[in-house]
Amino acid sequence: MHNEHRLKTAAGWGPLFLAIAMVLGSVFGVIWGIVHGSVGLIIVSVLTLIASFFVFGGLFVINPNEAVALLLFGAYKGTSKDNGLRFANPFYSKMKLSLKARNLNGERLKVNDLNGNPIEIAAVVVWKIVNTAEALFDVDDYEDYVHTQSESAVRHLASAYPYDGAEDVVTLRGTTDEVSERLQKELQDRLDKAGVKVIEARLSHLAYAPEIAHAMLQRQQASAVVAARTKIVEGAVGMVEMALQQLGDKDLAHFDEDRKAVMISNLLVVLCSEHAAQPVVNTGTLHQ
Repeated sequence: MHNEHRLKTAAGWGPLFLAIAMVLGSVFGVIWGIVHGSVGLIIVSVLTLIASFFVFGGLFVINPNEAVALLLFGAYKGTSKDNGLRFANPFYSKMKLSLKARNLNGERLKVNDLNGNPIEIAAVVVWKIVNTAEALFDVDDYEDYVHTQSESAVRHLASAYPYDGAEDVVTLRGTTDEVSERLQKELQDRLDKAGVKVIEARLSHLAYAPEIAHAMLQRQQASAVVAARTKIVEGAVGMVEMALQQLGDKDLAHFDEDRKAVMISNLLVVLCSEHAAQPVVNTGTLHQ
């Protein structure tokens, strides 16, 4: 593991003006030496011109939210994050990295959920480099590493949870916040060695695979109908029970078992029917 450490670099404006002055002085010296036949002056001027190229080689620019890793013959010397025109040892190799937040829009993956159902899933990951040394030297290509590990984490997440289920069960569709937190934590564990911080990770696409989508939609609709009917029946039974109790408590009517059964049947039909009940007016006696 490589640990990042800051390397202080000098401002580049002074060396820039010095290099320009060396170039101008060298050109003037060569011309003067040729005119006056001074070989020594020509040699000094040429050497000064060569030295100016080394000064120019030590100049580099760091933009906002960028960093430059400096290496001397393969040895890591440090990272400079000072913005503007900078100057360092001309023999340093300079590797520039962006520290800006980046988006990874993952491709749609076809995987099996915990129950073995084929689903399509994709995620969007927001990440940034926080350790330039680890990003450069501990993985081969940090961008490709982030992409590969993100895909692997999404596949593992999809196989760890069912697509859908009961309300008290953690599912991919029903508990998106908890699933996203799990995805972000797993991704951070995987990307720590690359010097990358995961800012956010969320599912951007989730659906059953096309070959089972229609059948699963029918199952969901059937489950919804059953749940709704169960709720209606529970409410209707409670209302019938309350009606009979209040009629008895207020001594408004007395029913034998047969009449009570008929009344319960009629009330349940009225309360549980999908259509509005049509009232029938009895103009005779109660028993006609």
